[in-house]
Amino acid sequence: MEQTPAFQALVNLANRSRDSALGLPAREKTRQEWSGIGFRLLNQNFVVPMGQTSELLEVPNYTRLPNVKSWVRGVANVRGRLLPLYDLAVFLGHRLHNPQKLQRVLVLEANDLYCGLLVDQSFGIQHFLSEAYQMENSLGDADVEPFLLGNFKSDSTIWHVFSMVNLMESPQFMSAARTQMAG
Repeated sequence: MEQTPAFQALVNLANRSRDSALGLPAREKTRQEWSGIGFRLLNQNFVVPMGQTSELLEVPNYTRLPNVKSWVRGVANVRGRLLPLYDLAVFLGHRLHNPQKLQRVLVLEANDLYCGLLVDQSFGIQHFLSEAYQMENSLGDADVEPFLLGNFKSDSTIWHVFSMVNLMESPQFMSAARTQMAG
């Protein structure tokens, strides 16, 4: 079979390109990253694993509710859905929050639970090298420890990994109604 001059020119061009092509760069070892949503609470930095929060909001207007625990701030209408708002610091046994401009709401939505957690500040998505993870919980706060999964150290900052799954499985968290004293 005779090749046309145009086809032969393409073959020659392909051969020259292959001969002058540089090899692929050496394969570098990839470093695994871990990502989560960063927030500040109780003068500490925390990070929630991606997928454990569905949304981040500014604090919406809300209505207080009667006969609920002190950490239940109220309920807000967010795009036609009623969102219970919980003050995470108060739930964890600490001071009542003074509303601040930087305060944000982390929205949890899993199974039948839909609620918002008030935190002091949000830092958005944070990325860490997986090798920087430590399983130890170094916060030293017995009320917070059950919800921690370890930490990441980034530069000189420690980011405590906060588990929303552990929070949602907590019987105390799931019982927001104030218990009535028998009289």
